[in-house]
Amino acid sequence: MSRLHTITESDATGKTAQLFGAIKGSMGKVPNAYLTIGSNSPDVLGQMLQLNAALHKGSLSARELEAINLAVSEESGCDYCLAAHTLMAKKAGYTDEQTLELREARFSGDARIDALVQFVQYLVSTRGTVSADRVASFREAGFSDQQVVETIGAVSAILFTNMVNRVNDTVVDFPKVS
Repeated sequence: MSRLHTITESDATGKTAQLFGAIKGSMGKVPNAYLTIGSNSPDVLGQMLQLNAALHKGSLSARELEAINLAVSEESGCDYCLAAHTLMAKKAGYTDEQTLELREARFSGDARIDALVQFVQYLVSTRGTVSADRVASFREAGFSDQQVVETIGAVSAILFTNMVNRVNDTVVDFPKVS
């Protein structure tokens, strides 16, 4: 049950209505998470959508971005984002079994993706400065400095929605995963 004020798509006006219209145009619906964020802060929703658009124009592939989303959402315990991004990961070409591996911050089919999910899981599960060796290992797996920064951006983006959904207890409107 949602804890934060959330309007329906049809009740939205102004900037919120514009954002909801754009989301519906690209996704076919306005997911409950976006309804909650836009109902309470259309400017933050707009910034979030801009960050996600920039990430999709960046140097990380859609498969890499979805791997990040699953590993981070599992680590933070967001059932909403796990459901949404399991669906998105399948659209990006992952199998059911592979989505489970990504959630466990491992990937047996590709050393690069394996390094990526291990890196992001480490980022969100630890505190303090990341060691130079850990960053060097990530680079050795084939990631450029640009991709290191974009990876951090993707982690920040998914953590934001994870936190909103955890606080709100957002009703999952995607096929649930266990």
